Amino acid sequence: MAVQRGQKLRGRLFLLELLKRGDDDPPRFGITVTKKAGNAVERNRIRRRLREAVRVHAADDMAPGTDYVIVGRRDILDAPFGALKDELSRRIRGNKPARTG
Repeated sequence: MAVQRGQKLRGRLFLLELLKRGDDDPPRFGITVTKKAGNAVERNRIRRRLREAVRVHAADDMAPGTDYVIVGRRDILDAPFGALKDELSRRIRGNKPARTG
């Protein structure tokens, strides 16, 4: 996966990998959860929580021309949803290129 060559931001709840593609197309994101995070039911719950956090809050913070991959960790299951979406948004915003013009 090409985005693995990009920047990595590690956190308690997830690993965020991002790669600037060099175009102005809409941002793309993917979610992955390894088997270390739990059984299939737990991994799907982690994916659903991450997808909803991106939909509700973080999608507006994503920069055009950037690919994002979120690698979920088991701690997401116990984290309050507000904390999850705030951390995700903060990490994405912290790496958004400055707009000119």
